[in-house]
Amino acid sequence: MPEQPANSLTVRDNRTGQEYDVPITDGTIRAADIGQIRSGEDEPGLAVYDPGFVNTASCKSAVTFIDGEKGILEYRGYPIEQLAEKSTFLEVAYLLVHGTLPSKDEYDSWVHEITYHTFVHENVRSFMQGFRYDAHPMGMLMASVGALSTFYPDARNIHDAENRHMQIVRMIAKMPTLGAWSFRHAQGKPYVYPDNDLGYTANFLSMLFKMSEQKFQADERLVKALDVLFILHADHEQNCSTNAVRSVGSSQVDPYSAVAAGVGALFGPLHGGANEAVLRMLRRIGSMENIPSFIEGVKDGNERLMGFGHRVYKNYDPRATIIKKACDDVFEVTGVNPLLKIAQELEKIALEDEYFVKRKLYPNVDFYSGLIYEAFQFPPEMFTVLFAIGRTPGWLAQWLELVQDKEQKIARPKQIYTGDRTLDFTPASERWAQ
Repeated sequence: MPEQPANSLTVRDNRTGQEYDVPITDGTIRAADIGQIRSGEDEPGLAVYDPGFVNTASCKSAVTFIDGEKGILEYRGYPIEQLAEKSTFLEVAYLLVHGTLPSKDEYDSWVHEITYHTFVHENVRSFMQGFRYDAHPMGMLMASVGALSTFYPDARNIHDAENRHMQIVRMIAKMPTLGAWSFRHAQGKPYVYPDNDLGYTANFLSMLFKMSEQKFQADERLVKALDVLFILHADHEQNCSTNAVRSVGSSQVDPYSAVAAGVGALFGPLHGGANEAVLRMLRRIGSMENIPSFIEGVKDGNERLMGFGHRVYKNYDPRATIIKKACDDVFEVTGVNPLLKIAQELEKIALEDEYFVKRKLYPNVDFYSGLIYEAFQFPPEMFTVLFAIGRTPGWLAQWLELVQDKEQKIARPKQIYTGDRTLDFTPASERWAQ
């Protein structure tokens, strides 16, 4: 029997008795190599059934690294803890998109470009004013991002590097404007235009909250906290919305349409709405004395502990530690949210109680972020809009990687057909006459 290569998987098909050597590269095997395994020449090759792609790699990426077992998150190799403490959101955006940290000149040019592309065409304003008075801000954001493709038809030229760069700058720049206007629309307040004298996050806060004052000045602690939240949300590997951006982008559509798909995926409660569910849980608990009965309800299966555990992280979510510190900075300005004590007690119990420790139910990024957003006086329906603004550079970095990857193909997953076959059609005149 010939010796098999060390980095390979030997598969024996018990239907035929034949063995196959499947190469292993980067801890994966190629689906096409499994597809060669068939019971007969006229039979289809084997495929992998994997709902939700929980163990299927759809791409190779150098953007984000996650080790869920060890609680590690890195952007382009840089630990999230260092970026949150020492960097800015726009510097992190540059890192994600370009793959390296900028020089001073590169950074200044990047900031200048984004600052002076924050304005949108006046017709976008008219478009957004056409939504119902009670339109969900996330629905407005999704529609307006997609609408940008009609304002920049040159965005379809995705194979031109300079053109791609311009669309990326435009989208990062305009997302806060669209997000802020969707917020103002829901409140029946006039839209506030960008202020190019302000930084990225401070300008966003101005467009959100400015009223009659000549100049809106946000507390620097709040600006920094929101900037950190944007950094923490900037990318998170192949999650649902990133997969949507890549899947739609694989058709070689313009980046605005691809990112609109990502916004749509994030709109779903299983993806972007977890922090809102945490707030609902904390309000339902109501007071410290109700915590023991709630914990017993969780153990009995009658309650759900929201904001704990993660599909990827089997250890403490590194973003949760950073957000917890940001909470202190925000509440120093806004006053302490009464729900904070309940949250802290729940965290203490989850980290000490064997029931939760055994199940690796550690706090995730959503556990404290909702408390911060509420302290900013954001309604729950704005939480996912904030998430989308932060995630935009990551979506674009992933899209950029996709369009330059020669191995990528248009998304077309396999299916397992479970319906009827070879039925005989009976004309309606005969069916209905019976």
